[in-house]
Amino acid sequence: MIQRPRRLRTTAAMRKLVRETRPAASQLVLPAFVGEASADISSMPGVKRHTPESIGAVARAARDAGLGGIMLFGVPDDKDKDAHGTQAWAADGIEQRAIAACREAVGDDLVIMSDVCLDEFTSHGHCGFLGEDGRVLNDETCEAYARQAVAQARAGAHVVAPSGMMDGQVGAIRVGLDAEGFSDVAILAYSAKYASAFYGPFREAVGSSLQGDRRTYQQDPANRREGLREALLDMAEGADMVMVKPASHYLDVLADVAAASDVPVAAYQVSGEYAMIEAAAGRGWINRQAAIEESVTSIVRAGADLVLTYWAMEVARWLN
Repeated sequence: MIQRPRRLRTTAAMRKLVRETRPAASQLVLPAFVGEASADISSMPGVKRHTPESIGAVARAARDAGLGGIMLFGVPDDKDKDAHGTQAWAADGIEQRAIAACREAVGDDLVIMSDVCLDEFTSHGHCGFLGEDGRVLNDETCEAYARQAVAQARAGAHVVAPSGMMDGQVGAIRVGLDAEGFSDVAILAYSAKYASAFYGPFREAVGSSLQGDRRTYQQDPANRREGLREALLDMAEGADMVMVKPASHYLDVLADVAAASDVPVAAYQVSGEYAMIEAAAGRGWINRQAAIEESVTSIVRAGADLVLTYWAMEVARWLN
């Protein structure tokens, strides 16, 4: 035989030499939850909710590990929630305080990203304002997202990340930011965000008050072409980066978006993906480190330039 592909698999050194996909710490982003009190998250072993007083140390550790960024999710107390999620854009809101603490801790040495959505802040748990019929009002919600994004920019966010899946949200946020002098603040759009079953542990982490589901605005998991369409629409509205969420079960969509995108593409390895591997590894059914490394590599292999993963700190250590 002339062709023997196994020649390039003979030793660990050979495999490393010809490896096609090489994840790097600098493309990893650590999602972090910040509330008024610290708490462990039972469905996500090893992940906890931080406080505005402690999140700065997390940001410094992420910077020192060589990560690319940190994505902040504010978790208000139930007493601070209301029908319109007004704490989302309050100057002293939990997310704005978390952003400010991170910016004070690391300055421009780590990209500080913040989630733009109302679900953590509304008493009903939906991502926007509700109409009398119980449906989320798209355009009014986009206006609120713009206010929230401006508040986050004032607090020091380098990147705002709308995740609510409202039509036109990127354009509304871009107009709002530019009008207030924040033209340098980038937008990472959660473009192809599916109504996934893998968000369950996240809802524990943020103390979700959700009543019902989000299938009228998040995407149907059965739809592939729609994911690319959403990403292209967000790019047309001015998104600086686009995201596919979840990652591992939507690698086909991720590959589609990466092939068509002229901006960086992110993928979010969500809480359910994390919980499954941790649960199986905890029972000795799989090799934990190998499974984590393989999962992150597959996401990068499919086309992700950025990977949001709760294992970012560990993976960075392994890579370094």
